Amino acid sequence: MGCGSCGSTANGKPNGCGSNGSCGTGGCNILNSYDWLKDMSLPSDFEVFDVVEVQFKGSRKEFFRNVDGIDLYTGDCVVVESDIGHDVGHVALSGELVRLQMKKRGLENVDNLRKIYRVASEKDISTYQEMKEKEARSLELARTIAMRMGLEMKLSDIEFQGDGRKVIFFYTAESRVDFRELIKRYASEFRTRIEMRQVSYREEASRLGGIGSCGRELCCSTWLTDYRVVTIGTAKSQNLSINMLKLSGQCGRLKCCLNYELDTYVEALKDFPRQDMVVLETEAGNARSTKIDILKRTMWFAYPKSSEWIPVGLDRVNEIMEMNNQGNKPETLVDRALGAELMNQVGPQDDLVADQELTRLDEKDRQRKERNKRRKKGKGKKGGPFGGPPQQNKGQGQGGNRQQTKPSGNYSKNKPKNKTNRRKGGPNSNAPKKDA
Repeated sequence: MGCGSCGSTANGKPNGCGSNGSCGTGGCNILNSYDWLKDMSLPSDFEVFDVVEVQFKGSRKEFFRNVDGIDLYTGDCVVVESDIGHDVGHVALSGELVRLQMKKRGLENVDNLRKIYRVASEKDISTYQEMKEKEARSLELARTIAMRMGLEMKLSDIEFQGDGRKVIFFYTAESRVDFRELIKRYASEFRTRIEMRQVSYREEASRLGGIGSCGRELCCSTWLTDYRVVTIGTAKSQNLSINMLKLSGQCGRLKCCLNYELDTYVEALKDFPRQDMVVLETEAGNARSTKIDILKRTMWFAYPKSSEWIPVGLDRVNEIMEMNNQGNKPETLVDRALGAELMNQVGPQDDLVADQELTRLDEKDRQRKERNKRRKKGKGKKGGPFGGPPQQNKGQGQGGNRQQTKPSGNYSKNKPKNKTNRRKGGPNSNAPKKDA
């Protein structure tokens, strides 16, 4: 997104301005003006307009008179008159288009304009570059001094004059700031003339530049010069959700682009009903409006007992409202009835299980559990575990109180052979031995 003179050469350096690394006009797309009359041949007796538009740091532009008739072209570095000393800037526009730019800004009297001295020499450009290199360190120091003094202001940018005899501080503040003591501190620190210039938040964003949420450079730093008032009503007229995080721009205020399509939305809203909530009476019921699409000229309606939204064209809505005013009701909102309207026409169906008790299956569950219990008891009386015969007690009648059960069948055959019998007194018993 560079200007037309910034084509790259084989080694990657920009062409046109010849600055070998930076734009000669102070930055690409910073309120650039394209001279579409430069390739047109003018009459021989035509007198060229002698006012030239000169651009300085950021988006600051001023008009100067070329009283000496110097041949100037877009991007030339010139030395211009200042209130104290001289300043250095770059030609942004010349010729008849400057007359239109002055008319746009409401400037008609050219006699009070300052003049252009000369084309900048190498010495002028060297001094200008030295002043630009001091801006970053000076801005940091100025912010530190203002913070220590406890002033409720924000220093956003600083600009040294081309000859270094004056420095301009751009700041933003919510209320009036008494910086008389601050100017004295700055004058003793920087040893130059101090000028404090308050700018709005939109002008601050215009000077600093940046990338908007749309992915493009900020409009205020590329082409927008008049800052119209943007209100919450502008967003409401376009049916936008009031989310300040999305509606605010880099400056912290409402985005200027909200005004771009406002006239289109206001013109389209004239055909919509004035009421906030539109109720349409049909034979299927009363439908209430839930949503509108201004550009598609469509409104969505919903019935009270339905979650389905029915899209209806604006012409059809106005037709139904006129019928309701005359006491008539259409069958449906649209020519072809949708699910919600058919449901309301048919009405609720009879519930097949409404007359039955919820505990009708409890008795069957209770009977099933009792049968299972009786079945388990019967199996326990017929045989022992593993489907064998009843268990037998061994050792009865021999004076022993210990009883051992042994299941019948093939269970004993599957018993491991290496498992020893750990009865009391056996060879592998762990019981302590008694003394003889």
